Amino acid sequence: MTELAFFDRVGGQPFFDTLVDRFYEGVETDDVLRAMYPADLTESRRHLALFLAQYWGGPRTYSEERGHPRLRMRHAPFVIDRRARDAWLVHMRAALAQMDLSDEDRAEFDAYIDMAAFQMRNA
Repeated sequence: MTELAFFDRVGGQPFFDTLVDRFYEGVETDDVLRAMYPADLTESRRHLALFLAQYWGGPRTYSEERGHPRLRMRHAPFVIDRRARDAWLVHMRAALAQMDLSDEDRAEFDAYIDMAAFQMRNA
């Protein structure tokens, strides 16, 4: 029996759209992170939701539209120090806590965001 991809187990694109919306609710009021984003967060929300969906086994829309993710390169213009990394994790974990997930899927996603946040740090 083939195991379903995380993308399919959590309900597909709607899961990632909701997660990202909840994440950006925190970003919008965060003094550390808000300045790193454009005034209009519409495209930032869309890009993150598409990236996460693709990473977790969904459609390749992100890469088709934007090319290879190149996360470190895309984030290089911003100072991502310990404070920024920790703020990002706080908001992503708060969003994740609001999502209906199995313990196993929650742990898998949490491990990923922890790794990703540490890799993006550049200061």
